[in-house]
Amino acid sequence: MKKTWIRIIIIVIVILFAWRVYLKINQIKSKGDAGRGGKNRNAAVVVELATINKETVKDIGKFSGSLSPRSRIIISPKVSGRLEKLTVDIGSIVKNGQVVAQLDSGVYEQDINQAKAALAITKAQVKEAESALKVSDTELARQRTLLEKAYISQVEIDQAENQNTSLKAKRDVALATVQQKEAALKAAEIQLAYTKIHVSWDDGGKTRIVGERFVDTGEMLTSNSQIISVLDNSSMTAEIDIIESDYSKVKIGQEAVITADAYPDKQFVGKIARISPQLKEDSRQARVEIDIPNSNGLLKPGMFARVFIEFKTHPNVPIVPMAALTQSKGVQGVYLVDKPTMTVKFIPIKTGIQQGDMIEIVEPLIQGEVVTLGNNLLEDGKKIRLPKTDSSDKKTGGKKGQGKRP
Repeated sequence: MKKTWIRIIIIVIVILFAWRVYLKINQIKSKGDAGRGGKNRNAAVVVELATINKETVKDIGKFSGSLSPRSRIIISPKVSGRLEKLTVDIGSIVKNGQVVAQLDSGVYEQDINQAKAALAITKAQVKEAESALKVSDTELARQRTLLEKAYISQVEIDQAENQNTSLKAKRDVALATVQQKEAALKAAEIQLAYTKIHVSWDDGGKTRIVGERFVDTGEMLTSNSQIISVLDNSSMTAEIDIIESDYSKVKIGQEAVITADAYPDKQFVGKIARISPQLKEDSRQARVEIDIPNSNGLLKPGMFARVFIEFKTHPNVPIVPMAALTQSKGVQGVYLVDKPTMTVKFIPIKTGIQQGDMIEIVEPLIQGEVVTLGNNLLEDGKKIRLPKTDSSDKKTGGKKGQGKRP
């Protein structure tokens, strides 16, 4: 028991000694830090400066999208059949109304022959019905004369009139059947005409170009099968999406500059033609379409387009580098330099258009130089100094870059 107490006393003594040593080290360290802090508090901060210049700045929206043609028509047959001939291919120039494909017409020609034969039979039936009706009309007139002279009874005249009425109905049915057969023949002729597939459009120029071919000669096609696409490339439409904050800035008729990767040294000018009246809920973006003249045909559908829209222009306004902006007590501003005393003063500012790495100062109106590097170490009245230049090396009388001989 006595040995246990001795061990406890020794452990307590060691802990107390270690605690005294720890407090002494912290005391020495705190004095050293305080001394260095006091010394650095008055030391000038090395900074880099930039002059507040005046330039014209532009608020330019930059967007990306793709190009689509002025119009795109898909040519399809209205009837089914085997593709017998395709007279155009990708890149072919087509005229309005030109025949570009031909389906096998044998079945449709046979339908016309059958329709013609059925019409001929029906017309013969009409003649037969009219002839029988004519005989009936004559007989009915004779019967009425005999009735007046009381040679026949009323029953006989009623039978004659009923027969005449029946023959008139047969004649009328035959005439209606003729109209039906004529309509069937017309339909067969239209079906036959549909085997010749034309291109046609109501607006635009006289010619267009084939963009895609979807089938080959010999394929069996159904109605509305895609054969080719025909493009009007006389103008292009750049389709872009704009975010909500830019939506109020775009206007119909506003000019836009478009560039394409295929022509890095060329710029194409277009105008905003259509603005979607709604924003998509998932992206909060709205579709904007820009029409671009393409008389030289350089632009092609599907090209990647970079679109630049100038929203605002502010001429001759003060600008500073973005690096000059800093925060002090939650307020954005810059440190303005007082050259005679080499001290700084924090100036809260309101910024405007950002152009590259420069930004417009809307207010207040200031001039001089601002700190662009080291401003995170500054406060009002802080002394500053500029980095040493190579000219300080000349005090030694040596040349720049000169060293000892090996």
